[in-house]
Amino acid sequence: MEVQDMPSNARIADWAMHVLHLLFPERQSSHFQHVDDVRKAFEEAEEELLELLMKTKACSHCDNKLIARRFLEELPAIYDVMLTDAQAIMDGDPAARSLREVIRTYPGFTAICVYRLAHQLWKSNVPLIPRILTEHAHSKTGIDIHPGARIGRYLYIDHGTGLVIGETCIIGDHVKLYQGVTLGALSVEKNMVDTQRHPIIEDHVIIYAGATILGGQTVIGHHSVIGGNVWLTSSVDPYTTVYHQPNSKFIDSKPIV
Repeated sequence: MEVQDMPSNARIADWAMHVLHLLFPERQSSHFQHVDDVRKAFEEAEEELLELLMKTKACSHCDNKLIARRFLEELPAIYDVMLTDAQAIMDGDPAARSLREVIRTYPGFTAICVYRLAHQLWKSNVPLIPRILTEHAHSKTGIDIHPGARIGRYLYIDHGTGLVIGETCIIGDHVKLYQGVTLGALSVEKNMVDTQRHPIIEDHVIIYAGATILGGQTVIGHHSVIGGNVWLTSSVDPYTTVYHQPNSKFIDSKPIV
């Protein structure tokens, strides 16, 4: 097996976190004093991305300069979408006291931000780096989002530990996902690589903890609610509530006197 010289995963992750810190200065203690300093910092981030791309030799035909420039050009739009994610958490979680708290402390916000950076690189057909970024976020937050997934605005991730979003998953706007949700594939044969393997989640859907939704033909209609621990492999019409009915037993455990 050929071994390629490329930047370490840690350096790639550090670059992404630095970009997040530039977008959200409240995530760090140091701040810039002048606009020119901010502009220079973003230019340096673009230069570092180009260096990372040049050293990642898995793509010999990539126009790395164009990719790096387009990434920086798209950052304002990506930032705007990230703000909607922060607002979704702020609006949806009674425990959230401020946007600053969400941006600094919520793992769901960190995971979705790293995904959005990685997704931009994924759309430019950058190899390796997008997966390295989302796996870094996965290791830090317990939230596994494939960079190829297509996710709309105002994504609300509550807690998020154990959340899995597969490569071809499509998620609309104003979707709420809780911990332990799996949006996965029914089958993992290699010949399905270019097919829709993961579900489509339409706008304003809520999926509660532990729910598993599988398959590329599975569509969860808009404004639906999927209850905790539900297992779904078929589509759900809009405005539908699906819930798991547990068979729980209660036993009197008081000691016999």
